[in-house]
Amino acid sequence: MRFLVFGAGGVGAYFGGKLAKAGEEVWFVARGKHLAAMKKKGLFVHASDGSFRVKAGTMTDNPAKVPSPDVVLFCVKAYDTESAAKQLAPILSSDSIVISLQNGVENEAKIKRCIPQAIVYGGVAYIFSNITAPGKVTEWGGPRKIVFGPLEGEPSGRAQEIEKVMKNAGIEATLTNDMLTELWKKFIFIAAGGGFNTLSHLALADIMAVDESREVFYLAMKEAEAVARAKGITLPKGFVEQQFETLKNRATTARTSMYYDLVQQKPMEVEELVGAIVRYGREAGVPTPINQTIYASLLPHHLLHVQKRKPSRFNAPRS
Repeated sequence: MRFLVFGAGGVGAYFGGKLAKAGEEVWFVARGKHLAAMKKKGLFVHASDGSFRVKAGTMTDNPAKVPSPDVVLFCVKAYDTESAAKQLAPILSSDSIVISLQNGVENEAKIKRCIPQAIVYGGVAYIFSNITAPGKVTEWGGPRKIVFGPLEGEPSGRAQEIEKVMKNAGIEATLTNDMLTELWKKFIFIAAGGGFNTLSHLALADIMAVDESREVFYLAMKEAEAVARAKGITLPKGFVEQQFETLKNRATTARTSMYYDLVQQKPMEVEELVGAIVRYGREAGVPTPINQTIYASLLPHHLLHVQKRKPSRFNAPRS
């Protein structure tokens, strides 16, 4: 099965690397120094479940050079969704499945608008990983799993084949017919929790260890949960409380990708994450003062780095 990893950062490189290691044909689309290092020496994945290297040869910054893929793992930053999706249309076949493994709950609709003929599946990746040097991705422990599925209807036979291939590659993959709920379950955590992690510069373990910090984290997630329920999203009873019980036992020193973008002076997914909670809350009449504060504090940093950003294939100006 031929895979295209569009955005070979911490998420895409790890899961794409696992597939390549298992013998699947995997193409990696990346950019900058990271791409240059991969083209020269391949991709090195330092992982808690076993480190490995993917040899050079299928790394590029131009999707047009990739043979038509069976599966696209769409892993670009949420703010680059539309510009990246437009580059996929010429190389997709009628059977190609695009699986978004991005943060947020609006990416699948954006991809579909850009590529109406595409088969687009939602997906969530539970993993702590990031680029730690050009050509190197480090996975820090914790969950390493993918949940994916259609946002409407039942999963196809092709999707079941993809699940099997992923599992054969050592990836904990689950195909679901309730993808909307899965998207929001991660969104509540990564938006509210990730936003506070970024603003405070604290790891999850540090946040959970201090009563005052833990309370702000909790309230941010409760606001997001209230927004989800107001929008009619089905969530388990006491969802946030269940999440906190898990975090008490599994809180790690890992930080979210938005934190790393902040300290590396890059644009952040603040609009698509914390900003979305605030926007949805206004639409539904749900107060979100904690998330409003986090959003207002992080937004100036994001806007500053957007202005400084150099155009690339991923973020070319919209026509």
